[in-house]
Amino acid sequence: MEPRNNHRFDPFGPGAEAHDSDNLGLHDLDYNDPATLAQLMPPHMPVPAYKSPADVRREAGKRSSSIFASYHRLQAMLVRHEPTIQKRWAKKKKQQRLDILLSAWPGMAKMHRPDFEAFRKESNRSKHLPTASREPFMWPYINQEDLSTPKALLLLLHARGLHHPSQFAAADGEAMHLGKVTMSLLPIFLNQHVMRLNGVLDAKEYGQLLAWDDHPDAFDWMHTRKQFLPGEGLDILEAQERTLAFLVSCCLKILHDIPAETLTTDVFPPQPAPHLKSEKETDGLESLAVMAAEAPYRVPAQLDLGRIEALLRAKLSAAEDHLWSLREDPGYFAERLLEIQEHREEMLKDIFGDAHPVFSLGRQDIFWARVVSSMMCEAHLELEVYSDLCQQAQVLQELHAKHAVAITSEHDLPEEFLAALLKFRFYLDRAFKGPLNQLKHIVVASPPMRKLFVREPPLDPNSTITQIRSKSGVKMNKVELQLIWLLRTLWEDGRQLFLVRPPLVLDELERLLMAEPPAKELVTAYVAEVIGNLSILSQCLSQLNLYQPWAQSFESNMVEREDGIKREFDELTKPWAKLIKAFRDKNFGRASKICDPSNKNLFYPSGKRRTKESAEAMRRAEQKLDDFWAIVDGIIRVECGNLEGTALGRLLSQQRTLQRTPEWVAEPPSVAKERGQQRNANLNVGCIYKPLSTLYIGLAGSSGGDDALPKTKTKTRGQSSQESPPTDAEATATETAVLKSDSIPVDARALKVFRTLFFNPAVTSSPGEVSWTDFTYAMTSTGVFAAEKLYGSVWQFQRVDGSDQSRIQFHEPHPRAKIPFVTARRHGRRLNRAYGWAAETFVLREK
Repeated sequence: MEPRNNHRFDPFGPGAEAHDSDNLGLHDLDYNDPATLAQLMPPHMPVPAYKSPADVRREAGKRSSSIFASYHRLQAMLVRHEPTIQKRWAKKKKQQRLDILLSAWPGMAKMHRPDFEAFRKESNRSKHLPTASREPFMWPYINQEDLSTPKALLLLLHARGLHHPSQFAAADGEAMHLGKVTMSLLPIFLNQHVMRLNGVLDAKEYGQLLAWDDHPDAFDWMHTRKQFLPGEGLDILEAQERTLAFLVSCCLKILHDIPAETLTTDVFPPQPAPHLKSEKETDGLESLAVMAAEAPYRVPAQLDLGRIEALLRAKLSAAEDHLWSLREDPGYFAERLLEIQEHREEMLKDIFGDAHPVFSLGRQDIFWARVVSSMMCEAHLELEVYSDLCQQAQVLQELHAKHAVAITSEHDLPEEFLAALLKFRFYLDRAFKGPLNQLKHIVVASPPMRKLFVREPPLDPNSTITQIRSKSGVKMNKVELQLIWLLRTLWEDGRQLFLVRPPLVLDELERLLMAEPPAKELVTAYVAEVIGNLSILSQCLSQLNLYQPWAQSFESNMVEREDGIKREFDELTKPWAKLIKAFRDKNFGRASKICDPSNKNLFYPSGKRRTKESAEAMRRAEQKLDDFWAIVDGIIRVECGNLEGTALGRLLSQQRTLQRTPEWVAEPPSVAKERGQQRNANLNVGCIYKPLSTLYIGLAGSSGGDDALPKTKTKTRGQSSQESPPTDAEATATETAVLKSDSIPVDARALKVFRTLFFNPAVTSSPGEVSWTDFTYAMTSTGVFAAEKLYGSVWQFQRVDGSDQSRIQFHEPHPRAKIPFVTARRHGRRLNRAYGWAAETFVLREK
């Protein structure tokens, strides 16, 4: 996998010698002298202010005292009046809330994430030019848009008023990240000192300044980032002081009718803490976007390795199902092929309005070979990447459990666990590059975006290199500008993304897509899928960054380990490189002829009532698809040899089979009627099962694809006239043991959905589309799953019925939130594979 762009300064890289102190004449400088700073800073960068140790101690002590005075007062009000505060705030109209907020914090920023908005607007200015105001960068979570909602202020009050300030020190410092990297916030400079905030519960020691010589661990605390530089510490204290004072003021204004002298006395005894309902409790669904929006107002989250492993395992399962469906279902294969074709850069007109040379007469096979190559690389590389990441996440959980007793914030992490964390972080970063590159190519070529971009005519008509630029004369509206800026920031993987960091960009992208329907219309289902993949990787990285205080030292700990991790990564990915080489477009000359839609080889009427004609059309498409994969398997055998140790090898060697349509045999009407009465109890008669691949059945196979694949030749009578198509989910393949689950009672709304997912013509007469809302309702109404909306189009359903906490992911249809009938049956097929569900699993709940 290609490494991401590295914007960090490399002290051993090209040109680094220019920064050596000897070359700059800096070896004799006194770094404790404030005047030295002016010599060290480039002319275009501001010089940090200097404060003496005495001044820092004085300011820290004053702010710390103020923090704890506000904290104790806020706590005293909340333990007595939090239920009243919540009820009153919920009843207020938005303007009434704003009046209170602005009275407590005059000049409060209007927009969500004002720091990001300021950064975006100034991104074309000098990268070191600070903004006029520090507030948006020091308190990005203090803004009218978020705090005027019914919930945000209540969450912030509960978190800050009932939890010690030290619990927020790292999070408050992290909230200023954008301000620090853009130098909009410039902490003061004081050398050879460290400030203690993390884990300091004694109010007298909170914000304590220590010289390196004052404590044996002082230098280590600074070096490993377990504690803070003096300037960082003062900024955190300033942020906490004003935040807590603001919250006290808000409470006083909400409780304006209660005399101040009795507000926190025994006149009002302590009350049980009220429960603020989560989104899941309110509507049964969770949303990653909502969790991200609420995170600054809650107690900082902790590292959840179980969530990381579950996210990756669900994505791995989806990648396996995707590859399986590409081999099994001609309709799914054809849809995916056309989807990738529609997002190829060759589809763009050039600056003269002409089509790409690859579409000239007699050259279409070249284009389709490229499309097939892209589809093969994408599907197989995803499988390998998520398989390895999932394995690493499992190892991390085991190591965390092994060393749980030894892990304390006062000590370094056990070496074995730290090494595994750093390796996992490195691999996640590398995995990120794949979807970023995909975005770069597919966004500009996607049908809704083609109006904004043009292609340069290729110098070589045979070259796959394409140069894209914005179309001249096209004026983008505000939403288009915002969307393109966010997407470009991601795909360029440049300095802006390095400064802002992917999780924030993805948060803002999802927020824009949810808030602006015109933006959502510009994002195709394929682009949304790639955004969803990025969000899964981003969530894993975000989880690692929550691991405070150790996350602060990941970069420094990586320095001495990076070369070894790179060597291990290069060795691991050698088989992946062979697969990518095997799937280059020149190897798909013959295969591309099968895939060319003009040949109609993959016409697959699985959604229609079974007749002799439709059954024969399905059998032809299935045979063509088998021919295609025979060619692919032959290429893999020749180019890659042994697949030992790869996820592909593990998948293809499993006892998985493909469902195939049996030959049509007509039956007398009387027999057909009798069989129709038994169809519900005997759904699988007449299905043909074939191996998932020829690679593991001992066949000689060749890249020519002429070998006949083994099959169980089955003819059926009568049932074929109404038999469900081979992608039917109620049919249980021999490769998956049926999980004999108890019947699940559901209401009529959910039962209608499941009858479509597990379609049976004997029961359901006229199936149609399924709304996404109905699908999520049906899944959660079983009591088996909880639903969570990730980013892009990805939804995750987690089992909640017992010890099995497995997850399965589905993509929300886009732009219409309607699941086509054929796609719904594919969802049913996946549920059958994973959980053994079938049509008879669901019964109407008694009223």
